[in-house]
Amino acid sequence: MKHTEAWKRSAPNEIKIGLISISDRASKGVYTDEGIPALQNWLINALNTPCVFHERLIADEREVITETIVELVDELGCDLVLTTGGTGPSRRDVTPEATLDAGTREMPGFGEQMRQISLRFVPTAILSRQTAVLREIEGHAALVMNLPGQPKAIQETLEGLKDVDGKVIAPGIFAAVPYCIDLIGGPYIETNESVIKAFRPKNALKK
Repeated sequence: MKHTEAWKRSAPNEIKIGLISISDRASKGVYTDEGIPALQNWLINALNTPCVFHERLIADEREVITETIVELVDELGCDLVLTTGGTGPSRRDVTPEATLDAGTREMPGFGEQMRQISLRFVPTAILSRQTAVLREIEGHAALVMNLPGQPKAIQETLEGLKDVDGKVIAPGIFAAVPYCIDLIGGPYIETNESVIKAFRPKNALKK
């Protein structure tokens, strides 16, 4: 596959991140989207690695969601795509299905851990159908993850939970993201450890 200008990185370790907010009403301007700003703010604080964001605000339409994921990965070269919204049990919630349509392999552990974190707050967390996949094309691969719709829940699932002394009670899912990106051939991501400490085996650490 021929890479376009959009694939170029300003630095070898620059990460390209796609942010997709999925909401019928927000996409029509009925109310202001909070998902993308929450994701972007968290990532800016959490990453010590240069990053570029590509943002999309779209409706709860399965084909549109799938096409948007494909565009961000195949045409813009995103290494990581995060979606917010559309993961509940209502008939309009089709984000997980659309994500699976775009994926080549499923990564179910991310969704399992998100539900474990959310269950500490609300029993209805078991209704969430969030998932994650890899999208693999010639010469490139990306991790795609479904996140909750509420800014507070986004932070909790990415960052995890800590007690008053700062001890981790439940690990956030983002701790596993940098090593996953390593394994699929993406840039080496470093994090702000006061926000989230990335976990890598010792043999995968760069000095």
